Amino acid sequence: MRKITEIIVHCTATRERLDIGAAEIDRYHRQRGFDSIGYHYVVRLDGSIEKGRDESAVGAHCLSHNVCSIGVAYVGGLDADGKPKDTRTPAQKRSLSALLTELRRRYPGAKIHGHRDFAAKACPCFDATKEYVAL
Repeated sequence: MRKITEIIVHCTATRERLDIGAAEIDRYHRQRGFDSIGYHYVVRLDGSIEKGRDESAVGAHCLSHNVCSIGVAYVGGLDADGKPKDTRTPAQKRSLSALLTELRRRYPGAKIHGHRDFAAKACPCFDATKEYVAL
């Protein structure tokens, strides 16, 4: 198994209320040349959690951090006009917290970060590092 030192939170950069899932993201990522979905988990608007890549597989979600990380994306991140916005539903917030708690239990040394901590992007459109520091 890979040594996981980071859990990186993303948004899918889709407009609020547009509900997509792992299958749609997988198709999009394959069109971009990935061998499969880049994230390990996707949290849909209703809070359901879909598996993406197997945790044992290196992700394709954060340049220079994929080898040692698990990528988690929530669906959303843009307002109706396409501008960055924290669009997480209450169900997504609960599911993200539960999923991240479980991942931290399995990978106790891993730190939780937002994609924006490593790239010049708004993703995930909230400060994940600060929000999840206590997990």
